[in-house]
Amino acid sequence: MLFPDVHSAASLTVSPDRAQHFTSDSVSLTCEGNLTEWRVRKFSEDGRLSDCRRMTGSTCNIKTSKSDTGVYWCESGSGEFSSAVNITVQNDGNGPILVSPVHPVTEGASVSLSCSLRTQKILSNVFFYHNDKLIQNDTRGELKISAVSKSDEGFYKCQYSGRESAQSWMSVKVTVSGADSSSSPVWLMVGLVCGVSLIIILLLLLYRCRQSKYSCFTRSIQSESHSPGSSTNHGVNQDETHVYGSLQHGQHLN
Repeated sequence: MLFPDVHSAASLTVSPDRAQHFTSDSVSLTCEGNLTEWRVRKFSEDGRLSDCRRMTGSTCNIKTSKSDTGVYWCESGSGEFSSAVNITVQNDGNGPILVSPVHPVTEGASVSLSCSLRTQKILSNVFFYHNDKLIQNDTRGELKISAVSKSDEGFYKCQYSGRESAQSWMSVKVTVSGADSSSSPVWLMVGLVCGVSLIIILLLLLYRCRQSKYSCFTRSIQSESHSPGSSTNHGVNQDETHVYGSLQHGQHLN
């Protein structure tokens, strides 16, 4: 059961800080944020939504049972909420649990996964699986990833003495150019503003260019109307008038 990691007004801390727990473990989930009143909510495997029954201030206290497996988050009366975490309770009292981070791991950070029994915390000869594929089967009791990448995200489980743990999802928070990916919307807005500004500038330049072409065309027509050919025609008309006047004068003399 997976809920996306979102930007939130609060954080939810889990103690012990792991995704899997044994039955009858004492687990506390604490809401931390600007508000004073929070409630811890759960979405269970069977699809039921419920509130924590044992709240002390902003902390939910659980004595774990199989029914406590689910997705947990903090929520305020005004509708603000935290990111969600997945909690899995191991139903097999003799089986192992996978000790893995309950919160997303930042890309590039190191992380260690281990296998644990209720009666024995440190184990050796453990098999580790990533998305049901065996990735380590030697004498080491830990799976160490020195620099986490997005490809490391997925379901993990461990196996010890023929018994398997439940699987838990390890999420990887990707960073962009050394900054959190949450800065991406800021750069998106900057790019959008620059793009719109560029379009406006191009439209203004196109308008100026068209105006300039119209002005050149008008000047061309005006210059043609005052060309030497027009002056010559005017001179010819004057000569014709003079000749016509001379002929009329000659007729009067006769």
